[in-house]
Amino acid sequence: MSQRTHRTAAAFVAALLAAGGGTAAAVSASAASPACDTRTNNTVKNLLECVTLDGVREHQAALQQIADDNNGTRASGTPGYDASADYVAERLQAAGWNVTRQEFNYQAFINLAPAVVERVSPNPGPIDATTMEYSGSGDVTAAVTALTPFSTDATPGCEASDFAGFTAGRIALIQRGGCAFAIKATNAYHAGAAGVMIYNNIPGALSGTLGNDFALEIPVVQTTQAVGQALAATPGLVMHIKTSTFRGTATTSNVLAELPGKNADNVVMAGAHLDSVDAGPGINDNGSGSSALIEVAENLGKVKPQNTVRFAWWGAEEASLVGSDYYVDHLSQAERDKIALYLNFDMIGSPNHVFFIYDGDDSDRTGAGPGPEGSAQIEKTFEAFFESRGIPYKGTDFSGRSDYGPFIAAGIPSGGLFTGAEGIKTAEEAATWGGTAGIAYDPCYHQACDTYANNNAFALEQNSDAVAYAVLNYAMNTSLINGAKAKGNFRSTASGHASTM
Repeated sequence: MSQRTHRTAAAFVAALLAAGGGTAAAVSASAASPACDTRTNNTVKNLLECVTLDGVREHQAALQQIADDNNGTRASGTPGYDASADYVAERLQAAGWNVTRQEFNYQAFINLAPAVVERVSPNPGPIDATTMEYSGSGDVTAAVTALTPFSTDATPGCEASDFAGFTAGRIALIQRGGCAFAIKATNAYHAGAAGVMIYNNIPGALSGTLGNDFALEIPVVQTTQAVGQALAATPGLVMHIKTSTFRGTATTSNVLAELPGKNADNVVMAGAHLDSVDAGPGINDNGSGSSALIEVAENLGKVKPQNTVRFAWWGAEEASLVGSDYYVDHLSQAERDKIALYLNFDMIGSPNHVFFIYDGDDSDRTGAGPGPEGSAQIEKTFEAFFESRGIPYKGTDFSGRSDYGPFIAAGIPSGGLFTGAEGIKTAEEAATWGGTAGIAYDPCYHQACDTYANNNAFALEQNSDAVAYAVLNYAMNTSLINGAKAKGNFRSTASGHASTM
């Protein structure tokens, strides 16, 4: 996707900055003013003085400590997640929000031991690979059959015919691409494969999921493109794969917090998933978005917004968006109709970051189409913020990989921020945002090294400010999205944009 600096977004700067004569660029701060403990932050200027990097990092440190105390993970269904949810609830209640917990059951996945993956012959030795999420348990030593790679088959392993002539009892080596991992593994299983290895079709690590409805008892592991290609080119290859996993029903919860507005029928929602993967503490994914929301919420607690504000910390996102799906599915149509928009913040401090904004209008013309009507305006709101600070930004597709998915499916305008996961940073992106080309935006994505140290302070601070900026603007005025009349602290201009004060 190409970097964009549209004139239409620039026009939003004057329309959306409600900062008492100031600008977003003028009020970034690393430490909060002492006045933040007592004042009402009902302007963007005041709020951004109080939402600080130090405050966000304090919450990330707390989540890191929770993981350290609970076997290094905060995955849903574990004590580490429960303690994380308790932390959020306690902080939000103390800040004056109305907090509830929404419990639900889901199909949990836990790695009981790291995968063992080895070459038996030729050249015996370990292979760098990990268990794919929702893999079954298994211990197999067998010859390997490599399927036709992506370069000559755009959908390797996606059709049963791809396994014609496959010898039962072998390990299937399949390149990523063309369909879901679960389809590849299922086709391999029905062809008689005793194990499956899926390798990436781009440089970098692969961190995939088979989905929480995958129930076949077959070990499935994953590796990089380089490793997979080397194995596929090895004649007479025999491998050993061993996985040890748990798949079963677990109970977890969403944490919901509400700040009542004058208009109870116009709800502004923002959310971030709180759970980590089983492999690590998840302090960027998604302790970054979760912590930014806590910091914003604590500094909004004394505000009396025009519209009702509802924050959500989602459980079981890493199990295929279960928490947000459950929430949206259990809303009545009347409750859905009250939600003016949804803002999603998932991974906003990646160490090799790009400032991505979800492409609400599909102006990049790649991947999925536009979001529901109103999503384009949300995108422009974030563009206006970054333009006011002279920060380049780039569109990113609504790929369905985070919690905006259920809201978009329900027709609710959506948007948000992202700094990249396992995707590879290009040379053009490195020239624009710094960092290192040719490696992942987050080299620790879904790994044990996603700790408090896995962070880019500049990206996290700017994005936390952008969260605060968008939430408060929409808390006071959603006329850009649904024509709702603005009252109170933010007033409407003839164009319907929120004016400065």
